[in-house]
Amino acid sequence: MDLTEELALANRILYDRGVVDGFGHVSVRDDRDPERFLLARSIAPGLVTAADVMGFALDGTALGGDTRTPYLERFIHGSIYRLRPDVGAIVHSHSAAVIPFGIVAGVTLRPVFHMSSFLRGPVPVFEIRDAAGPDNDMLVRDEKLGDALAISLGDNPTVLMRGHGSTTVGRSLPEAVFRAVYTEVNARLQAEAMRMGEVTFLSDKEALRSSASNAGQIARAWELWSRAVSSSS
Repeated sequence: MDLTEELALANRILYDRGVVDGFGHVSVRDDRDPERFLLARSIAPGLVTAADVMGFALDGTALGGDTRTPYLERFIHGSIYRLRPDVGAIVHSHSAAVIPFGIVAGVTLRPVFHMSSFLRGPVPVFEIRDAAGPDNDMLVRDEKLGDALAISLGDNPTVLMRGHGSTTVGRSLPEAVFRAVYTEVNARLQAEAMRMGEVTFLSDKEALRSSASNAGQIARAWELWSRAVSSSS
């Protein structure tokens, strides 16, 4: 399977898992040139095929004279790839369970079970007003805002975007998808646990060791999710 097909598959998996709906997007760094990335044209993720994939420079410019309409927030991807050479794939979503953790003061998203152990340490929150001022539409629509988001992400796997959603990164498409799925699952579990009482989070050591164990198991989930969307198409 080539990279465009794998990217199309990632889009459909994220839709199937409820991480994206008609909106959101996933990209992958071009394996032939690290200064480029692949991202679908502006289309609902669940409908993406390999033919919809476009190539971009890290400044968000479409390559090869491609005139199809791109995602407005493609700058999220280019800026992160530029700042984080370790990142091979990026997921941006508006998954519902995650959003409250970016808008409630004093509440941080932290790992509550081993599958989300990559979230060790409080997940940072990007406040777009700090970069765009109070008169903004919440969208990362240029390089300046993309760079500000990338700085907020730092060395973390996930950054929340206040009143918007989240962006999650990985070294590969399977890892980025895995993390996006379990960020949403963790948010649901943490919110439910907080309604019940005081939450016991994973310790830093537990999270670190769990992350190392999970790294070797991501392919299991990817295979399952891939077969689920392939059989339904």
